[in-house]
Amino acid sequence: MILALTVAACAEQTLISPVEPVLVESFAAPPPGSDPNSCWGKDVTPAVIETVTQDILVQPAEVSSDGTVVSEPIYKRETRQAIVKERRELWFETPCQDKLTPDIIATLQRALKARGLYTGALSGQMDGPTRAAIRRFQVREGLDSSILSLWAARKLGLVAIERS
Repeated sequence: MILALTVAACAEQTLISPVEPVLVESFAAPPPGSDPNSCWGKDVTPAVIETVTQDILVQPAEVSSDGTVVSEPIYKRETRQAIVKERRELWFETPCQDKLTPDIIATLQRALKARGLYTGALSGQMDGPTRAAIRRFQVREGLDSSILSLWAARKLGLVAIERS
């Protein structure tokens, strides 16, 4: 029984992509002030917090008139948490979920495979390897997200580009 649970736990872990951040979302509702007929993705980068240790002067050194140190300075060591990089939310337009049919996803996989970014099967499923390939494609243009952006869908030929 314990062996079966261990094997199941290992099998479950292989399904989770190690490059996927925990905080990625895709929304049908747009952010305030945007086109209500559009769909949006949001990528949240958590804040980076580090422990900072510093010595704070409590009492300065006492020095006599001839320059001799009468008493050494006294310091207090203080450790605190400091935000090194702020939390970031990035909203971007995406193809709506109802448009991402298995045929479109297979076409996406084929386009990513042709660019050497996807090595999996053309399954038509938005799985971990597909999302990792989307991230590799988009990160080149500054969007570090595994949610397919509308820009990337257009660039890959999946969505028609509107003419003005």
